[in-house]
Amino acid sequence: MNLNIVNIETVLNSKWNGNPTGESIDNISIDSRSLQNNEKTLFFALVGTNNDAHIYLKDLIGKGVRNFVVTHIPDGLESKANFLVVKNTLEALQQTAAHYRSFFSFPIIGVTGSNGKTIVKEWLNFLLSPDYNIIRSPKSYNSQVGVPLSVLATNEKHNLGVFEAGISTVSEMAKLEKIIQPTIGILTNIGSAHDEGFKNLEEKVKEKMILFKDSEVVIYQKNSSVEQFILPNTNAISWSFTDTTATVFVCKKEHTHEHTNIEYTYKENVSTLKIPFVDDASVENVISCLLVLLHFEYDAKTIQSRIELLYPIEMRLKVKKGINNCSLIDDSYSSDFQSLKIALDFLESQKQHQKKTVVLSDIFQSGLSNEVLYSKVAELIVSNNISRFIGIGETISTLETKLPNAIFFKDTNEFLLHLEQLHFENETILIKGARSFQFEEIVAAFAEKTHETVLEINLNAISHNFNFFKSKLKPNTKMMAMVKAFGYGSGGFEIAKLLEHHKVDYLGVAFADEGISLKTAGIKLPIMVLNPENTSFPAIIQHQLEPEIYSLKGLNAFLKIAEQKKLKDFPIHIKVDTGMHRLGFEANTIDDLIATLKGNSTVKVQSILSHLATSDDLQHKDFVQYQINLFEKLSSQLMNELEITPIRHILNTSGISNFPQAQYDMVRLGIGLYGVSNDSEEQKYLENVGTLKSIISQIRTIQSGESVGYGRRFMANRESKIATIPIGYADGIARSWGNGIGFVTIKNKKASILGSVCMDMLMVDVTEIDCKEGDAVVIFGESPTVSYMAEQLKTIPYEILTSISQRVKRVFYRE
Repeated sequence: MNLNIVNIETVLNSKWNGNPTGESIDNISIDSRSLQNNEKTLFFALVGTNNDAHIYLKDLIGKGVRNFVVTHIPDGLESKANFLVVKNTLEALQQTAAHYRSFFSFPIIGVTGSNGKTIVKEWLNFLLSPDYNIIRSPKSYNSQVGVPLSVLATNEKHNLGVFEAGISTVSEMAKLEKIIQPTIGILTNIGSAHDEGFKNLEEKVKEKMILFKDSEVVIYQKNSSVEQFILPNTNAISWSFTDTTATVFVCKKEHTHEHTNIEYTYKENVSTLKIPFVDDASVENVISCLLVLLHFEYDAKTIQSRIELLYPIEMRLKVKKGINNCSLIDDSYSSDFQSLKIALDFLESQKQHQKKTVVLSDIFQSGLSNEVLYSKVAELIVSNNISRFIGIGETISTLETKLPNAIFFKDTNEFLLHLEQLHFENETILIKGARSFQFEEIVAAFAEKTHETVLEINLNAISHNFNFFKSKLKPNTKMMAMVKAFGYGSGGFEIAKLLEHHKVDYLGVAFADEGISLKTAGIKLPIMVLNPENTSFPAIIQHQLEPEIYSLKGLNAFLKIAEQKKLKDFPIHIKVDTGMHRLGFEANTIDDLIATLKGNSTVKVQSILSHLATSDDLQHKDFVQYQINLFEKLSSQLMNELEITPIRHILNTSGISNFPQAQYDMVRLGIGLYGVSNDSEEQKYLENVGTLKSIISQIRTIQSGESVGYGRRFMANRESKIATIPIGYADGIARSWGNGIGFVTIKNKKASILGSVCMDMLMVDVTEIDCKEGDAVVIFGESPTVSYMAEQLKTIPYEILTSISQRVKRVFYRE
């Protein structure tokens, strides 16, 4: 079903500006940064609390985009493209998707709930794909924006849809229902996620059930909180562990070490099912899938044969360090056209090298013929400027005529046999394959070999926190993001690359070598060096970094080198001391500073800044106001006497929230970017960025009176089960976190640290926890948080984060 800008105009009842044509639209876009934007793109300029896409339209027109849905036409662009002018571009996107959905009459499964939506969707895709050509939401595209983009990917060859819908407050589901229009509904587990958007559980369930208002069938776990909202004319298919009146009554459930056996009754027949999971959440999600198969009248043998092949779903795109200075983007468990587009955008946003490589398997369930499908894949590869393409599988080799420099292998084993001859080095590699190709073996072969302790960095959380603080700024206030100290321990380059993708204005680092590393890796953003040593000035100039100058001695040293190199208007940043008394020009040195700079054309004062000493403590707000007033006075004196208009900035993370009147031209976002606030109320709105994880190396049982660790600092007073974790103070865990003060989390339960933290290990009490060797251990993240650790250790979160050793592997991921 083709879309074109003429029929979309009719749907939206929009105001037209341009030259209408009947040419089809092949790509709907909301991301100005995507390399897939072209002349066949219809771009919706979304306006949010944190961003307005209209400011990017000129650049998009320069890239060949000709069709836009906007709330207004930016000055000077009236004759440059075709514009559909609407009141609300998000609503226009949703209306377009709802209209498009009306052209298709095959069954649509809508999935909602608090937990398990994406897993159920992916498992249904696996279970039903042998018999259906399925269109489904890519990744977890379940939002007000994600749902319409998912539905708009449907084509005439699809004959079943599976879409998930996520909401965070009331009045959202009605919009998604109009777009999805499910014929079959699935309500997964109702938990505490997004509770803050609803008055109570009843309101939350009632809002979610709106998705199924016109559904023929609703599948759910039978309980009183849901039952009352099932519409009387709906075919309700329920399941329960306790209620014998449910459509499917699970009368027996037995766990083994590796699977769960259930016995259930359905239509008076008793059946058994072996489920390849032992955790309760997975078992419940499988039962939801079971009810769909029963509704579709699959026989017991087929149901068992397919369900026993289910596998854990990896919902995240991960960035990992690879061999030979490569970086890996691990998307090794899915291969469909829509998620390929997402993965390529992620590759562009996270590329650490100029050379970009894609390893891709055959693509399944596109709904397109191989000729059309791989023509579109070839277009994506070309538009994303991929340096090297490697195809694995029987059908993907049809790309050979479309990508003459590509390399192809019949299967994963053949590729691995030729791995050394392919000479991977200094490149960013996207590894994306259908599960049947076992691309996890490729990831294992590429991955840098490190020990099993990792710091996982959630790039979605970085984006969320960045946008949260950006929403507090005036429209013209710039943002400098601090990535010093290796991104507060989280990883400098990867976060810098993400911030560059978000079009942050400046990056800040502490020392020149940090900035040099970022510039060498390809970061193009301007970078201010906060604490430059005089000996680093030549390197700063060579790598186009911008030094903070805080003394006459430093200024004269820099000017001397600048004059020798015959520089002109080289950007420098003047720091004034307003009371922190750490670095900066004091009031009595301003006249000398002015005299030195006046008439000097080798440098340009790019910004004037100062630093607040107590912005996080409102008991000292009078002192902060004193600093702001002094900054105003000193910076104004410099600007007036030097006749300059530099960027001015004084606010750090806490200052952004507590002293918005002093935003000036720019603010500096630091620890808040990484999910930490000194304000407990503000903390609720930030997302956790870093989760430090390890595994259980060994479990042993000790008797009462036996000891654990150096110095016998822990003595057991009962028979106890002790787990050893391969992480210690050499990895950044304070020794004082031991001896019962600290804990780790295993299977969502607290395990107290026993005895002293060793250099490379720590021991915890798991007597009351059902766990085994190899199980995951959370050192910090959601529980304990770094703020809690800092409070217990009488320090600050900065110290906890920046102490994590570089020998701990960083894994970056996006949900």
